Amino acid sequence: MTVKRDQFGSRIGFILAAAGSAVGIGNLVGFPVAAVKNGGAAFLVMYALFVFLLCFPVMMAELSVGRSSQKDPLGAYRSLSGDSPGWNLAGWLVLITPFMISVFYMVITVWLFAYLFEAVRGNLDQLAKPESFSLLINSNGIFIHFFVVVALVNLILVGGVKGGIERAAKILMPTLLVMLIAMVAFVLTLDNAFAGVKYYLVPDFSKIDARVVNSALSQAFFSLSLGMGILITYGSNMGRQDSISTSAKLVALTDTLVAFAAGLMILPAIFSFNPNTEIADLSESSVSLIFTFLPKIFLALQALIGYTGASFVAVVFFLLVFFAAITSLVSITEVPTASLMGERGYSRRKSLLVLTISMSLLSVACILSFGRVGFFTELFSYAGQSKSLFDVIIDVFYDTILPLNGFLMCLFVIYRWKKQNLNHELETGDERFRGSWTERYLNVSLGTFVPLILLLIFINTVALKFFGINLLS
Repeated sequence: MTVKRDQFGSRIGFILAAAGSAVGIGNLVGFPVAAVKNGGAAFLVMYALFVFLLCFPVMMAELSVGRSSQKDPLGAYRSLSGDSPGWNLAGWLVLITPFMISVFYMVITVWLFAYLFEAVRGNLDQLAKPESFSLLINSNGIFIHFFVVVALVNLILVGGVKGGIERAAKILMPTLLVMLIAMVAFVLTLDNAFAGVKYYLVPDFSKIDARVVNSALSQAFFSLSLGMGILITYGSNMGRQDSISTSAKLVALTDTLVAFAAGLMILPAIFSFNPNTEIADLSESSVSLIFTFLPKIFLALQALIGYTGASFVAVVFFLLVFFAAITSLVSITEVPTASLMGERGYSRRKSLLVLTISMSLLSVACILSFGRVGFFTELFSYAGQSKSLFDVIIDVFYDTILPLNGFLMCLFVIYRWKKQNLNHELETGDERFRGSWTERYLNVSLGTFVPLILLLIFINTVALKFFGINLLS
């Protein structure tokens, strides 16, 4: 059964929705600290280069495959490969990946909503206590927050691409950007703030090694939502009059600027509220920073603007990160939603019902995997560590599978779909693309060094995550 593809109503709607999928928790919190611990501005330069030289071609490929096929990721691989069994498997990988990523992302978004709720209630002092995170995520109240987040995601997605995703993106993304700029402006006025700016923007090339290069490339690839099927799905909703190249550049630029601005918020705040902070003590884990470190930092602000003022800043911050999480979660969930509609012929409401039930069951199992249920808490053991269900999903479907999906996409568009079809799709809506430097670079990079680098990242990630061996060290 063929389902007519809903389309974005405008280019800005597409760009905001795609940027919303790219701008997530890692951009706002994990990226700044990863940068400052790995060479500061030197890391930023490497990240920007990787975004535009390595990740940008994969973005263009995914968007082209989506718009040309007018199908979900599984349907796109199937139709453009002539129903080849091998490429159907690649399509299944791109379908299963966002489904599983949405499970753990749902859990983190629920935690964010819980912290936002407590900050609004004026309980910042409670959130700053060392034991608060463990107590909160294992409380019965977490299931109430879970219900609210599930309802909000469904409320957005039930409206479809134009009436739901695009409309939400046009509200949430500008609001997120305004809040981010306001927070940056506020933080930079604080005492000692420029100590953080110095750590962030002064390059330290002595820290650059193979591990840092791998970290920067992985951050860039993951940050742009590549390998998740999101851009294939959103590409299928693009109008044929729109330039894929221009849209992809704007999405990549927006994502990079948000990540950069987040550094001007996080690092100066840390050094202003706690001048004795040691860079080595900062965790690159977004979860650790958001839920255990930053509440203490915000509480310290009460010496300057009082407890109410500190609580207000905390509310703005958690609302900012919550908006980023929701926009990403909506985009991730849209991929399996579109697949059920396209492959099974389900209505949008029926697709969301099926996904809500199945994803909720897995998400609840993840929520129970932090000590409540032993089976889920110690599900597997590898690389010398016991892993919970939550850990396994992150290790397999976020850290490992994404570069593999990107590698397969590169091979597909050049060696199966063929570069002439890719070029034709990219020229549609953009007459200047034909014969351009971008076209020549795209054809060379997708068929040579980009897939090779992604394959190396995949192999090293498997060795590191599951065997404790870093092949690049």
